[in-house]
Amino acid sequence: MNASELRIPVVTPPHAEHEVFTDAQAAVDRLKELYAQACAFLAETFSQTVHGAQPPTRYRAFYPEIRLTTTSHAQVDTRLSFGHVSAPGIYSTTITRPDLFENYLVQQIGLLLENHGVPVVIGPSQTPIPVHFAVANDPSVTVPQEGAMAFPLRDVFDVPDLATTHDDIVNGLGYTHEDGSAPLAPFTAQRVDYSLARLSHYTATLPEHFQNHVLFTNYQFYVEEFEAYARRALADPDSGYTSFVGPGNCEITTCDCKIEAPAKLPQMPSYHLKRPDGTGVTLVNIGVGPSNAKTATDHIAVLRPHAWLMVGHCAGLRNSQRLGDFVLAHAYLREDKVLDDDLPIWIPIPPLAEIQRSLEQAVAGVTELEDFELKRIMRTGTVASLDNRNWELRDHTGPVQRLSQSRAIALDMESATIAANGFRFRVPYGTLLCVSDKPLHGELKLPGMASDFYKDQVGRHLLIGIRAMEILRGMPLERIHSRKLRSFEETAFL
Repeated sequence: MNASELRIPVVTPPHAEHEVFTDAQAAVDRLKELYAQACAFLAETFSQTVHGAQPPTRYRAFYPEIRLTTTSHAQVDTRLSFGHVSAPGIYSTTITRPDLFENYLVQQIGLLLENHGVPVVIGPSQTPIPVHFAVANDPSVTVPQEGAMAFPLRDVFDVPDLATTHDDIVNGLGYTHEDGSAPLAPFTAQRVDYSLARLSHYTATLPEHFQNHVLFTNYQFYVEEFEAYARRALADPDSGYTSFVGPGNCEITTCDCKIEAPAKLPQMPSYHLKRPDGTGVTLVNIGVGPSNAKTATDHIAVLRPHAWLMVGHCAGLRNSQRLGDFVLAHAYLREDKVLDDDLPIWIPIPPLAEIQRSLEQAVAGVTELEDFELKRIMRTGTVASLDNRNWELRDHTGPVQRLSQSRAIALDMESATIAANGFRFRVPYGTLLCVSDKPLHGELKLPGMASDFYKDQVGRHLLIGIRAMEILRGMPLERIHSRKLRSFEETAFL
């Protein structure tokens, strides 16, 4: 609190006591109630003051929180990678958008209650809700830019604070909240709110549309195939898919509906083939480059997807490969540089058995090749990701030697970033690429050479990615979320 706040009275919603819950749904219902009350208070006071003179008070409301206190060292089922805390103590997390995260919260709180046999406590936290996030879902309220009002917004309301919007929980060891409690979840409420806002900006779709299984690609061709697949799925009443959403939040529920595309596509347009329980498939066209890959995964991670996969194009590095062959990554040579400060390059990014098996099974199912015959069109090995798209124009001695030493079989600009951020954020990850050129062997990516490849291979490649996701959808969460992704001091929530 600064000096000016000491002199200005602070008005808050009516005080709410912390309550004890032994039922997960009842706990989440209370979170929703507290959050709605806080946002309504901020929206109302903001609307009353935005066009007038500076009021003589500050207005503040707080995120709700979940607290758990356990005094037992009793060991829970050690096969589980989530749903429990590792030692006695006080644990907490702030919560935003409990309506959006209801199923996730019911599941995670339920596991805590089951595994520890102690109640959770729900009440207001000490973390203010920035007014921008509180009114974000109210279309009747818009927060003006700084300087457009008669008074500085931050003198009256709390605004986003980057000092508390960070990844210290997922990146670090020994993190505690200001009150000394350990984190229950990998992200704080304000970090989640920040990413939800960024997602809407970069993808032009609301976070509500994102599904639990996310495909990333680096070419528009995959988007066209995804829409065609979605229309076939909507025409099949047994598919389980109920709607398809494109940029601008245009949603169709039948195969013959027209999709109204926005006049200008966003930086990373997203498309969602939805199921009622959120277990459908989202496709994000991240474009080219590790920076886009990091941006997309930084923000999608707060939605806690069950898996994400990269299904894009790559350069084949072996003469034995052909255009259209598949590459299943089981290791990554990280020269993308964008995550070096968050995840040093000496940290290995392990393959996840469940993801690898699902991808290989999907390739076999779509191509109708198995075992040794599958090696004709798919190679497993190291994928290298660089930050220089035109690396071929530099002296080849250094890059080619490193690629050879690493035993790399393919090169792109996004896969290692997506896998590394999956590792960092505890989101199961995988990579299945398609060879579109062979620069070391004189087959450059030129329009004439690539046209047949684009026509024949993109549809099959995308179908493999979707089939892999459908295989993963049938697995219990405790199988997909590997203990390989959990650190020494891990949060109870996924």
